Amino acid sequence: MRHLSEKGLDQAIEEAQEADEARLVRRLCFIKNLYQGDTREQAGRRVGISRSTTRRWALAWNDGSVEGLCPRFGGGRPPKLTPQQWEELCEIFEEDQPWTPKQIHALIEDRYNVTYHPAHLSRKLREAGMNYAKPRPMDPRRPDDADEILADRLGQALGEGTHKEEVEDEPVVLGFFR
Repeated sequence: MRHLSEKGLDQAIEEAQEADEARLVRRLCFIKNLYQGDTREQAGRRVGISRSTTRRWALAWNDGSVEGLCPRFGGGRPPKLTPQQWEELCEIFEEDQPWTPKQIHALIEDRYNVTYHPAHLSRKLREAGMNYAKPRPMDPRRPDDADEILADRLGQALGEGTHKEEVEDEPVVLGFFR
């Protein structure tokens, strides 16, 4: 069916391009190829689709014009936790820290009767602005005056006490010392 003139079809393609609807542009180009005399198979080959898809797109065009070709997305699977439950969970994590990954999984399962794959849960936590972190205690071998020792050694490495011109000519090298 010719729901639009060729000029109207070109305008629909332009509007879809401006709206950044690449999938709709491709479908409309398929229809344009049909308008120009291609068979369904030829038009499908030009836009890179299978024969079965050419049939579906042609039927969608015949039934609903441009609106019939608009890709529809059902929204995907609903989230396991509602936004309110997720917010409550994040507040719990912020209040009672630190949490181990096992404790987080156990809390979610006990409280909401829901399980998440560890990789997915870490993605969701990062999206919420949270990250796993390991608290590190101070090294018991660290001397009390470690900052002073570091400053002294850096001073020695940078050649404190030499003439300013000499220091500027030589490259600065920083490193760790034992």
